[in-house]
Amino acid sequence: MNPVLHDKLQFRTRRQFLGNAGQFSLGAIAMQAMQAEAAPKMDNPLAPKHPLHAAKAKRVIYLHMSGAPPHLDIFDYKPQLVKRDGQNCPDSELKGRTFAFTSGVPKLMGTPRTFKQYGKAGMWMSDACPNFHGIADDITMVRSMHTDQFNHAPAELLLFTGHTRQGRPSMGSWATYGLGTENQDLPGFVALISSGTQPSGGQACWGSGFIPSVYQGVQCRSKGDPVLFASNPAGMNREMRRKTLDALRELNEAQATEFGHPETVTRIAQYELAYRMQTSVPEVMDISKEPQHIIEAYGAKPGESSFANNCLLARRLIEQGVRFVNLFDWGWDFHGTGVDNGITDGLTKKMAATDKPVAALIKDLKQRGLLDDTLVVWGGEFGRTPFREGRTAAGKVLGRDHYPDCYTLFMAGGGVKAGFDYGSSDELGFHVAENKVHVHDLQATIMHLLGFDHERLTYRFQGRNYRLTDIHGHVVKDLLA
Repeated sequence: MNPVLHDKLQFRTRRQFLGNAGQFSLGAIAMQAMQAEAAPKMDNPLAPKHPLHAAKAKRVIYLHMSGAPPHLDIFDYKPQLVKRDGQNCPDSELKGRTFAFTSGVPKLMGTPRTFKQYGKAGMWMSDACPNFHGIADDITMVRSMHTDQFNHAPAELLLFTGHTRQGRPSMGSWATYGLGTENQDLPGFVALISSGTQPSGGQACWGSGFIPSVYQGVQCRSKGDPVLFASNPAGMNREMRRKTLDALRELNEAQATEFGHPETVTRIAQYELAYRMQTSVPEVMDISKEPQHIIEAYGAKPGESSFANNCLLARRLIEQGVRFVNLFDWGWDFHGTGVDNGITDGLTKKMAATDKPVAALIKDLKQRGLLDDTLVVWGGEFGRTPFREGRTAAGKVLGRDHYPDCYTLFMAGGGVKAGFDYGSSDELGFHVAENKVHVHDLQATIMHLLGFDHERLTYRFQGRNYRLTDIHGHVVKDLLA
């Protein structure tokens, strides 16, 4: 079908016909009254909203280690796995299973890292994460996570959108849709990328799917222009930009009144937000204004692009009222195909660039009185196998394959218990032994902490109500303070 003709025919509705049937016809009079009722309100879609129940968290910083950290070498200590290092993997753990890069009978692999217990709860951590040792009393360690996917992109999409395919709203978009934002000069939802690569799930991890696009995450950068395409084009000053936006607003308001499409209202809000962001975003993104001791605590370097810079930016953003900040750090796919992704030198190097700023972020939030109502989450999209990855089994660099059945993440602040260990895997790390937590349960718990019943925060699309947790998920009440 001719797309131009199709667009014209779309608007040849009965409403349009009756509306044009004569200025004083009964149909025109009736339609004008109905249109006045049906026209969308021009309210700001990002205005602050009240949650359904009292919220323990007002905002979220989600630190995603894209590629899936080797939890058995950082958090989940398995003495029996160390004892059985080099033995064949039990047949019971292989039968009927498919792994990403491993076939045949792999060898069990105990961690080469040194583990000790830290904090009042005696939380197990390895020498790979020395800066995490000092925040053991501030975090909840969840050792019983599991997911349905063992490939990066669908696992990340499931984690952040509740579905393995693109097209669903992301967690941050749901939060912003439900709560709005406390600073109308900044986006309600911000995504920050480090290590030079987007997550495998792509921009859908912070996209808005089928809900209005005003709720999608705005990708900001710690180097160069903070937001792409927000600056005025060559030859246009701020006064001219304002006049242009005023004209566009009038046209869009007329279209919204006539056709009632929600994306038209979104477009108005986005143009206005982009105009305000031209002055507000550069101010909040300038970490050079921080005291030197804060910059050094994070290991940040103003003017550069790094995970440390992004952690400091995350604190500055939520301090200014941003509702949800996602940090995506690429490079956690520890297969052992090279020194950089091996669980000895590679993991040491990767953690050195990340655990210091994460620990600094949690301590900084705490001393500013922000941790109590800011939820911080650290983790990947799945775990790693208790055996050596098949392709690298004969090499000198140690690596692990993808593994969805159990993994570890931690949470801090925002209404979760502090210094708390939750759940466990079995003695070899193949299965969750107690207190299973599915990714949908994690989503439900985050929504609960933000003040929502995950079953009631919905959006109607294509004839049915959708939610972040799809038709699954339970709040893990044992994690709540």
